[in-house]
Amino acid sequence: MSTYNGILNINKPAGWTSHDVVAWVRRVLHEQRVGHAGTLDPLATGVLLVCVGQATRIVEYLMAGRKVYRAEALLGIITDTYDTDGEIVATSPVPELTQAEIEGALAPFIGDTLQTPPIYSALKQDGVPLHRRARRGEEVRPEPRPVRIHSIEVIAWQSPRLTLEVTCDPGTYIRSLVYDLGQALGCGAAMSGLIRAASGQFTVADAIGLDALAEAHRGGTLDRSVHPLTDALHALVPVPVDPDTEQRIRNGQFIPCPARPSGDTGYAVDADGAAIAILIYDAGRAAWRPEKVFAKAAA
Repeated sequence: MSTYNGILNINKPAGWTSHDVVAWVRRVLHEQRVGHAGTLDPLATGVLLVCVGQATRIVEYLMAGRKVYRAEALLGIITDTYDTDGEIVATSPVPELTQAEIEGALAPFIGDTLQTPPIYSALKQDGVPLHRRARRGEEVRPEPRPVRIHSIEVIAWQSPRLTLEVTCDPGTYIRSLVYDLGQALGCGAAMSGLIRAASGQFTVADAIGLDALAEAHRGGTLDRSVHPLTDALHALVPVPVDPDTEQRIRNGQFIPCPARPSGDTGYAVDADGAAIAILIYDAGRAAWRPEKVFAKAAA
């Protein structure tokens, strides 16, 4: 049984991959069951949600949260990775642009659009990440995917550097947005900095750094920074259960629910507010079916 079962809101340092952070957490906490909810590029910093213990079973619910990014773009260059960590493949003079002209160029990207992911990305093709195929010299042609961008705000513009705040749904590549903007402006652009300011309810202001995490673990105070599983389940229907019902769920039994709930996925929660299981509503039986049952916390 894991010492910790929950979610860590980590402020990822620049230069680290998301996998690097997961491996570091494994070593520090001496826990193998560790995973992250949403990859950040090495260039990026900010909110990286790391799941420990039982929380690794609810990663998909954390990944579903809306994201807020603060991105810096360098106009006038194009790189193979769409960011300044890559090789420059083209340069162009940056025209004299007003903020209004930039906002006009950004407008078509707001809403539901199709976006082509970067070739150097963690997306998989036939089970192999695209970036691995690209580095092997294989031809990689990512398919455009639907994305939703809720808003883009110009925070600062001092040619050739542009700072944007982007609010979007999961699956949006900010590197691709910057590249596409550069194409629209006719001069190219590459992402030169990125902060994930928020992922769902988790913000960078509340994130813990790696050094502080290690110190809290050594001092026995890390529990204060471990968020419960329920913090990932706000979009699901809460189903309060008593001890008898909890035992039935742990035995894999259906839980009657005659009135159709507001959603078809819920979570059982005990009197202490702890998540017991993910539940799926079975309309034919008018009952909740246990989908994922979480191990009982040690007394």
